[in-house]
Amino acid sequence: MSRWLIALLFVSVTAHAAPGEPRDDDSAQLLVNRGLITQLREARHAVAERTSDFVREARQNVAEKTSDLVVTAMGFLGVPYRFGGNNAETGFDCSGFVRAIYSQTVGKMLPRRAEEQAQVAQHIDRNELKPGDLVFFNTMRRAFSHVGIYVGEGKFIHAPRTGASVRVESMQTAYWARRFDGARRVEGAEGADTATAALSMAASAQQ
Repeated sequence: MSRWLIALLFVSVTAHAAPGEPRDDDSAQLLVNRGLITQLREARHAVAERTSDFVREARQNVAEKTSDLVVTAMGFLGVPYRFGGNNAETGFDCSGFVRAIYSQTVGKMLPRRAEEQAQVAQHIDRNELKPGDLVFFNTMRRAFSHVGIYVGEGKFIHAPRTGASVRVESMQTAYWARRFDGARRVEGAEGADTATAALSMAASAQQ
């Protein structure tokens, strides 16, 4: 067979091949890439599902801790005020009451005095208040001289003064509204802060 006939046959075969048709090795690589993409999508979906469960669990943990704190505080309604008091047997003063509640429910030991508690907690705006946060008042002509625990709906629980007992009051009443000195959120509380950190990590993982 002449060289010209061989060349003509070669041109005829190549002319009938679809332009751009991948070779066998290209097709194999394409299938591999598609498989990897599918695996990546499946893995991402699984991670997203696990992250969502993690976020829900963390939020539930925060809610439970907050609920425990408020419920525990409510359990001491009627305990008499006692200056320097730290327990239900002898009575509470305002900061002793707050300190006892945080110690019993979230394992966080706060300083003894109200102004010291304000210093170690995170400042928040009044409109950011959530149950379990601390609210401070100027009742002795000095900042942060009184403290209570916010329970929601504009109310707080506290040990008010000599002759009174632990009770819930509204922050909207004229006396407390005039003396409101700021709000704080306790950081580092066992359980609650762990869940808050988990929420942050989970949110970052979802981005």
